[in-house]
Amino acid sequence: MVNTNDILHAGILIVDDLEANVLLLERMLSDAGYACVTSTRNPHAVCDLHRDNHYDLILLDLLMPGRDGFQVMKDLKAIETDSYVPVLVITAKPNHKLRALEAGAKDFISKPFDLVEVKTRIHNMLEVRLLYKKLVNSNNMLEQTVQERTKDLTGANIQLTQEIEERKKAETSLQGTYTEIKQLKDRLQAENIYLQQEVDRQFNFGEIIGQSNALSQIFLKVEQVAPLNATVLLLGETGTGKGVVARAIHSRSVRKNRPLITVNCAALPAALVESELFGREKGAFTGADTRQIGRFELADGGTIFLDEIAEMPIELQGKLLRVLQDGEFERLGSSRTIKADVRIIAATNRNLEKEIENGRFREDLFYRLNVFPITMPPLRQRREDIPLLVNHFVSKFNIKIGREIDTVSKHTLNTLQDYHWPGNVRELESVIERAVIISQGSVLQVLELFDTLQQTKELEGQDVTTLVELEQAHILQVLKKTGWQIEGEKGAATLLGINPSTLLARMRKYGISRQ
Repeated sequence: MVNTNDILHAGILIVDDLEANVLLLERMLSDAGYACVTSTRNPHAVCDLHRDNHYDLILLDLLMPGRDGFQVMKDLKAIETDSYVPVLVITAKPNHKLRALEAGAKDFISKPFDLVEVKTRIHNMLEVRLLYKKLVNSNNMLEQTVQERTKDLTGANIQLTQEIEERKKAETSLQGTYTEIKQLKDRLQAENIYLQQEVDRQFNFGEIIGQSNALSQIFLKVEQVAPLNATVLLLGETGTGKGVVARAIHSRSVRKNRPLITVNCAALPAALVESELFGREKGAFTGADTRQIGRFELADGGTIFLDEIAEMPIELQGKLLRVLQDGEFERLGSSRTIKADVRIIAATNRNLEKEIENGRFREDLFYRLNVFPITMPPLRQRREDIPLLVNHFVSKFNIKIGREIDTVSKHTLNTLQDYHWPGNVRELESVIERAVIISQGSVLQVLELFDTLQQTKELEGQDVTTLVELEQAHILQVLKKTGWQIEGEKGAATLLGINPSTLLARMRKYGISRQ
């Protein structure tokens, strides 16, 4: 666990050739309570300072005379034994951001400074850095303990082999101990995988994008229930962010240092659901050639997120009810009862009351799950969040695809806000990714229709319109709307988010002339 005091006493180095920037950052960090801040205006001194002090964060300006930030990062990589370079770059050029991330920087802040953004990014990066260091130390201690114990057990086995006739009982007991230690090692390794995923994702409210009143109510409910051990039922349409809220609840609970295990009940084959959830013994069924630890056992002390809970087979719902009531279950093929302290968060996009009426869901299980229900609002009920989501996804896919889109026209935003979004945030994300792929230049271009599933149904038995025809029709519609005005603030080129010369070229290409 990383507390606020750890973060405020982390070592920070400011590197910038401009004294005004250095003073601004030093004052901001001092006002925020950071106690170990050092600065230098000499990029040649950075490696020596870091070698002596092992800073947890280096605020590095990219454009400095004599030695730029990219060369400094290259030199820092050469002295970092664990290959982790804790650099947060400072840049005023958008095209430097992706290049800096590829060079090894963990994040970036833009000039001119937004002090709120700078403080937030510094706090988040330090939290991840310190958690990463603690995780590495814990892994090293665990590996050392396992090696020492294995060495002891190996020596004991050699001695017992020499005395096998006299000490058969002792050898059997020791072999059992060795097996338990191996099982513990396997379980800890599995937990470490999930913990590493937690570090990488940096789960917090920053992952939930939006400022609408509907979303504020969700934030309030998360803050209310997260510190408790109460079971939470997340309801809402597909794509509304139920999984994101589940991670936010776990990250704010007392169990946040234990694993969050996610199970998609709809993705598991019906024949394997029981063994995946509760584990199995070797030989429990044909093909079960090894013992398997179940998700509930792996989540002991932490949280399990049962997504698409309505898809769980009715015959297994009784076993899940027992876990909720008593915290007990048995592995498949075993009669030994296992106890597990697990908090359950479930989610569904179905109406469970109707599922109960149709005999597909147990009523008693519903009441056990419905302790603290949270209903996620669909995107059409929080349209004011769409511009924030669009900017977030554009930035995300700029990095992923290698684009430099920095402008979204008002017409495009209005179009996106007017759409009903049956697939919610997940559908919006897909639309923006496609738009980033097809856009040329720095302006986002959304030229295709959104609800492709609905279009398919409507177009059955009809000729399918090509993308070229859709673009031609869209350009003609905007030209008529603007009275065939091409340039200017209210011109068709501005509404389409393209240059006037590009619009004229496409008009010639499609044979569009004023009517």
